[in-house]
Amino acid sequence: MAEESWEHRYAHVNNLRIHYVTAGEGPLVVLLHGFPEFWYSWRHQIPVLAERFRVVAPDMRGYNQTEKPVGVMHYRLSTLMEDVRGLIRHLGEDHAVLVAHDWGGGVAWPFTARFPEMVDRLVILNCPPPAVLMRHLMTNRAQLRRSYYMFLFQLPLLPELALRAFDYRLVEKAFRGWALDKSAFTDRDIAMFKEAAAKPGALTGGINYYRAAFREFLLSSRGASRSRSKVRCPTLVIWAEEDRALGKELTYDFQEEVEGPLTIKYIPRCSHWVQQERPAEVNSLILEFLSDYP
Repeated sequence: MAEESWEHRYAHVNNLRIHYVTAGEGPLVVLLHGFPEFWYSWRHQIPVLAERFRVVAPDMRGYNQTEKPVGVMHYRLSTLMEDVRGLIRHLGEDHAVLVAHDWGGGVAWPFTARFPEMVDRLVILNCPPPAVLMRHLMTNRAQLRRSYYMFLFQLPLLPELALRAFDYRLVEKAFRGWALDKSAFTDRDIAMFKEAAAKPGALTGGINYYRAAFREFLLSSRGASRSRSKVRCPTLVIWAEEDRALGKELTYDFQEEVEGPLTIKYIPRCSHWVQQERPAEVNSLILEFLSDYP
Protein backbone atom coordinates (compact mmCIF):
# COMPACT_ATOMS: atom_id res chain seq x y z
CA MET A 1 0.00 0.00 0.00
CA ALA A 2 1.64 3.21 -1.21
CA GLU A 3 1.94 6.23 1.05
CA GLU A 4 -0.06 8.24 -1.47
CA SER A 5 -3.12 6.11 -0.67
CA TRP A 6 -3.04 6.86 3.05
CA GLU A 7 -5.71 9.27 4.19
CA HIS A 8 -5.03 12.36 6.29
CA ARG A 9 -7.93 13.26 8.56
CA TYR A 10 -8.76 15.29 11.66
CA ALA A 11 -10.63 14.48 14.85
CA HIS A 12 -11.99 16.98 17.37
CA VAL A 13 -11.65 15.32 20.78
CA ASN A 14 -10.90 16.51 24.30
CA ASN A 15 -11.02 20.15 23.13
CA LEU A 16 -8.23 19.40 20.67
CA ARG A 17 -7.94 19.09 16.89
CA ILE A 18 -5.93 15.94 16.24
CA HIS A 19 -4.41 15.12 12.86
CA TYR A 20 -4.03 11.46 11.98
CA VAL A 21 -3.12 9.18 9.09
CA THR A 22 -5.25 6.14 8.41
CA ALA A 23 -5.09 3.14 6.10
CA GLY A 24 -6.62 -0.31 5.79
CA GLU A 25 -9.73 -2.00 7.13
CA GLY A 26 -10.40 -4.36 10.00
CA PRO A 27 -9.82 -4.25 13.76
CA LEU A 28 -8.45 -0.92 14.95
CA VAL A 29 -4.72 -0.53 15.62
CA VAL A 30 -3.56 2.84 16.96
CA LEU A 31 0.12 3.81 16.64
CA LEU A 32 1.46 6.33 19.17
CA HIS A 33 4.79 8.04 18.44
CA GLY A 34 7.39 9.59 20.72
CA PHE A 35 9.73 12.60 20.91
CA PRO A 36 10.76 14.40 18.71
CA GLU A 37 8.68 12.59 16.13
CA PHE A 38 5.21 12.51 14.55
CA TRP A 39 3.05 10.01 12.68
CA TYR A 40 5.80 9.55 10.06
CA SER A 41 7.83 7.43 12.49
CA TRP A 42 5.42 4.60 11.63
CA ARG A 43 5.94 4.85 7.84
CA HIS A 44 7.35 1.30 7.72
CA GLN A 45 4.58 -0.20 9.86
CA ILE A 46 1.49 1.43 8.37
CA PRO A 47 1.46 -0.39 4.99
CA VAL A 48 2.23 -3.78 6.53
CA LEU A 49 -0.36 -3.56 9.31
CA ALA A 50 -2.95 -2.07 6.95
CA GLU A 51 -3.10 -5.35 5.05
CA ARG A 52 -5.03 -6.81 8.01
CA PHE A 53 -6.06 -3.90 10.20
CA ARG A 54 -7.52 -0.43 10.25
CA VAL A 55 -4.41 1.53 11.15
CA VAL A 56 -4.53 5.01 12.67
CA ALA A 57 -1.34 6.97 13.40
CA PRO A 58 -2.04 10.34 15.04
CA ASP A 59 0.20 13.30 15.58
CA MET A 60 0.02 13.44 19.34
CA ARG A 61 -0.92 16.58 21.26
CA GLY A 62 1.60 19.33 20.56
CA TYR A 63 3.13 17.70 17.48
CA ASN A 64 3.15 18.46 13.75
CA GLN A 65 -0.40 19.13 12.47
CA THR A 66 -2.19 18.49 15.77
CA GLU A 67 -3.03 21.53 17.88
CA LYS A 68 -0.49 22.74 20.42
CA PRO A 69 -2.14 24.23 23.52
CA VAL A 70 -0.04 26.79 25.36
CA GLY A 71 0.86 25.91 28.93
CA VAL A 72 2.46 22.92 30.64
CA MET A 73 -0.80 22.03 32.37
CA HIS A 74 -2.25 20.93 29.02
CA TYR A 75 0.29 18.11 28.74
CA ARG A 76 -0.44 16.22 31.92
CA LEU A 77 -0.65 12.47 31.64
CA SER A 78 -4.37 12.42 32.44
CA THR A 79 -4.99 14.80 29.53
CA LEU A 80 -2.85 12.77 27.14
CA MET A 81 -4.79 9.63 28.07
CA GLU A 82 -8.09 11.40 27.41
CA ASP A 83 -6.80 12.29 23.94
CA VAL A 84 -6.31 8.59 23.18
CA ARG A 85 -9.67 7.61 24.66
CA GLY A 86 -11.40 10.36 22.69
CA LEU A 87 -9.69 9.37 19.45
CA ILE A 88 -10.72 5.72 19.75
CA ARG A 89 -14.32 6.76 20.38
CA HIS A 90 -14.22 9.30 17.54
CA LEU A 91 -13.23 6.43 15.25
CA GLY A 92 -16.43 4.63 16.23
CA GLU A 93 -14.76 1.99 18.37
CA ASP A 94 -14.67 1.24 22.08
CA HIS A 95 -11.50 -0.86 22.02
CA ALA A 96 -8.29 -1.20 20.01
CA VAL A 97 -4.76 -2.54 19.84
CA LEU A 98 -2.20 0.04 20.95
CA VAL A 99 1.31 0.08 19.47
CA ALA A 100 3.49 2.72 21.09
CA HIS A 101 7.09 3.93 21.11
CA ASP A 102 8.95 6.26 23.48
CA TRP A 103 6.53 8.89 24.87
CA GLY A 104 3.71 7.12 23.07
CA GLY A 105 4.48 4.23 25.40
CA GLY A 106 4.58 6.63 28.33
CA VAL A 107 0.91 7.27 27.60
CA ALA A 108 -0.04 3.75 26.48
CA TRP A 109 1.21 1.96 29.62
CA PRO A 110 -0.98 3.91 32.10
CA PHE A 111 -3.84 4.19 29.60
CA THR A 112 -4.01 0.40 29.34
CA ALA A 113 -3.95 0.04 33.12
CA ARG A 114 -6.57 2.77 33.62
CA PHE A 115 -8.92 1.68 30.81
CA PRO A 116 -8.42 -2.09 30.48
CA GLU A 117 -11.68 -2.54 28.60
CA MET A 118 -10.38 -0.33 25.77
CA VAL A 119 -7.12 -2.16 25.00
CA ASP A 120 -7.19 -5.70 23.62
CA ARG A 121 -3.45 -6.01 23.04
CA LEU A 122 -0.53 -3.74 23.87
CA VAL A 123 2.75 -3.46 21.96
CA ILE A 124 5.48 -1.30 23.49
CA LEU A 125 8.72 -0.29 21.79
CA ASN A 126 11.53 0.99 24.01
CA CYS A 127 9.54 2.63 26.75
CA PRO A 128 9.26 1.54 30.39
CA PRO A 129 6.12 1.90 32.48
CA PRO A 130 6.34 5.35 34.11
CA ALA A 131 6.56 3.87 37.61
CA VAL A 132 9.53 1.71 36.58
CA LEU A 133 11.34 4.69 35.06
CA MET A 134 10.76 6.80 38.17
CA ARG A 135 12.10 4.07 40.44
CA HIS A 136 15.22 3.72 38.32
CA LEU A 137 15.79 7.47 38.23
CA MET A 138 15.94 7.35 42.02
CA THR A 139 18.03 4.18 42.39
CA ASN A 140 19.93 3.55 39.14
CA ARG A 141 22.82 5.94 38.54
CA ALA A 142 23.41 4.71 35.01
CA GLN A 143 19.81 5.47 34.07
CA LEU A 144 20.00 8.83 35.81
CA ARG A 145 22.96 9.73 33.58
CA ARG A 146 21.14 8.55 30.47
CA SER A 147 18.17 10.72 31.38
CA TYR A 148 20.14 13.96 31.75
CA TYR A 149 18.15 15.59 28.94
CA MET A 150 14.91 15.16 30.89
CA PHE A 151 16.30 17.48 33.54
CA LEU A 152 17.61 19.96 30.97
CA PHE A 153 14.11 20.04 29.48
CA GLN A 154 12.83 21.55 32.73
CA LEU A 155 14.57 24.82 31.84
CA PRO A 156 12.41 27.43 30.10
CA LEU A 157 13.15 28.33 26.45
CA LEU A 158 16.75 27.05 26.38
CA PRO A 159 15.91 23.51 25.17
CA GLU A 160 13.80 24.91 22.33
CA LEU A 161 16.55 27.33 21.32
CA ALA A 162 19.15 24.56 21.35
CA LEU A 163 17.04 22.22 19.23
CA ARG A 164 16.22 25.00 16.76
CA ALA A 165 19.82 26.17 16.34
CA PHE A 166 21.81 25.62 13.15
CA ASP A 167 18.84 24.40 11.13
CA TYR A 168 17.68 21.93 13.79
CA ARG A 169 21.04 20.20 13.90
CA LEU A 170 20.27 18.50 17.23
CA VAL A 171 17.07 17.04 15.78
CA GLU A 172 19.09 15.44 13.00
CA LYS A 173 21.72 14.31 15.48
CA ALA A 174 19.08 12.69 17.67
CA PHE A 175 18.15 10.37 14.81
CA ARG A 176 21.34 9.82 12.83
CA GLY A 177 23.63 10.31 15.79
CA TRP A 178 21.90 7.66 17.88
CA ALA A 179 21.15 5.20 15.07
CA LEU A 180 23.59 2.35 14.61
CA ASP A 181 22.45 2.03 11.00
CA LYS A 182 22.73 5.59 9.71
CA SER A 183 21.10 4.61 6.41
CA ALA A 184 17.83 4.07 8.28
CA PHE A 185 17.25 7.83 8.00
CA THR A 186 17.34 9.25 4.49
CA ASP A 187 17.74 12.93 3.74
CA ARG A 188 13.99 13.03 3.09
CA ASP A 189 13.29 11.47 6.49
CA ILE A 190 15.43 14.04 8.28
CA ALA A 191 13.79 16.85 6.31
CA MET A 192 10.36 15.57 7.36
CA PHE A 193 11.31 15.51 11.05
CA LYS A 194 12.84 18.98 10.83
CA GLU A 195 9.75 20.33 9.10
CA ALA A 196 7.51 18.92 11.83
CA ALA A 197 9.76 20.33 14.57
CA ALA A 198 9.74 23.75 12.88
CA LYS A 199 5.97 24.16 13.11
CA PRO A 200 5.10 26.97 15.55
CA GLY A 201 4.87 25.60 19.08
CA ALA A 202 5.89 22.05 18.17
CA LEU A 203 9.16 21.89 20.08
CA THR A 204 7.58 23.41 23.17
CA GLY A 205 4.64 21.02 22.87
CA GLY A 206 6.88 17.95 22.82
CA ILE A 207 9.13 19.19 25.61
CA ASN A 208 6.08 20.03 27.73
CA TYR A 209 5.45 16.27 28.11
CA TYR A 210 8.66 16.11 30.15
CA ARG A 211 7.90 19.30 32.05
CA ALA A 212 4.41 18.18 33.01
CA ALA A 213 5.58 14.70 34.03
CA PHE A 214 8.35 16.13 36.21
CA ARG A 215 5.99 18.53 37.96
CA GLU A 216 3.40 15.84 38.57
CA PHE A 217 6.05 13.61 40.08
CA LEU A 218 7.28 16.35 42.40
CA LEU A 219 3.74 17.14 43.53
CA SER A 220 2.98 13.55 44.45
CA SER A 221 4.57 11.56 47.24
CA ARG A 222 4.41 8.42 45.09
CA GLY A 223 5.01 9.97 41.68
CA ALA A 224 2.36 11.24 39.30
CA SER A 225 2.27 8.13 37.14
CA ARG A 226 2.66 5.52 39.86
CA SER A 227 -0.78 4.03 39.64
CA ARG A 228 -1.19 0.67 41.31
CA SER A 229 -3.43 -0.49 38.49
CA LYS A 230 -1.59 -3.00 36.35
CA VAL A 231 -1.77 -3.96 32.70
CA ARG A 232 -3.91 -7.06 32.26
CA CYS A 233 -4.07 -7.57 28.49
CA PRO A 234 -1.50 -9.56 26.48
CA THR A 235 1.55 -7.34 26.10
CA LEU A 236 4.52 -7.47 23.74
CA VAL A 237 7.61 -5.40 24.50
CA ILE A 238 10.13 -4.93 21.70
CA TRP A 239 13.39 -3.57 23.09
CA ALA A 240 16.41 -2.39 21.11
CA GLU A 241 19.45 -3.15 23.23
CA GLU A 242 21.61 -0.17 22.20
CA ASP A 243 19.26 2.55 23.42
CA ARG A 244 21.27 5.54 24.65
CA ALA A 245 18.34 6.91 26.62
CA LEU A 246 16.89 3.82 28.28
CA GLY A 247 18.87 0.91 29.69
CA LYS A 248 17.96 -2.70 29.01
CA GLU A 249 17.88 -3.32 32.78
CA LEU A 250 14.63 -1.38 32.98
CA THR A 251 12.86 -4.30 31.32
CA TYR A 252 13.75 -6.62 34.19
CA ASP A 253 11.11 -4.89 36.34
CA PHE A 254 8.29 -4.84 33.80
CA GLN A 255 6.58 -7.92 35.24
CA GLU A 256 5.81 -5.88 38.37
CA GLU A 257 3.49 -3.69 36.29
CA VAL A 258 1.86 -6.41 34.16
CA GLU A 259 -0.60 -8.99 35.42
CA GLY A 260 -1.43 -10.41 31.99
CA PRO A 261 0.79 -12.38 29.59
CA LEU A 262 4.04 -10.49 28.95
CA THR A 263 6.49 -11.21 26.14
CA ILE A 264 9.77 -9.30 25.80
CA LYS A 265 11.78 -9.52 22.59
CA TYR A 266 15.24 -7.97 22.48
CA ILE A 267 16.80 -6.66 19.29
CA PRO A 268 20.60 -6.46 19.52
CA ARG A 269 22.74 -3.89 17.72
CA CYS A 270 19.84 -1.49 17.38
CA SER A 271 19.19 2.01 18.74
CA HIS A 272 16.22 3.68 20.39
CA TRP A 273 14.58 4.21 16.97
CA VAL A 274 13.83 0.52 16.69
CA GLN A 275 10.80 0.54 14.35
CA GLN A 276 12.65 2.79 11.92
CA GLU A 277 16.06 1.15 12.11
CA ARG A 278 14.88 -2.47 12.03
CA PRO A 279 11.40 -2.27 10.48
CA ALA A 280 11.29 -5.80 9.06
CA GLU A 281 12.02 -7.41 12.43
CA VAL A 282 9.62 -5.14 14.27
CA ASN A 283 6.85 -5.76 11.75
CA SER A 284 7.37 -9.51 11.95
CA LEU A 285 7.18 -9.49 15.75
CA ILE A 286 4.02 -7.39 15.78
CA LEU A 287 2.29 -9.52 13.15
CA GLU A 288 3.21 -12.71 15.00
CA PHE A 289 1.86 -11.26 18.24
CA LEU A 290 -1.42 -10.33 16.51
CA SER A 291 -1.69 -13.50 14.41
CA ASP A 292 -4.58 -14.86 16.50
CA TYR A 293 -6.28 -11.46 16.95
CA PRO A 294 -9.15 -10.76 17.06
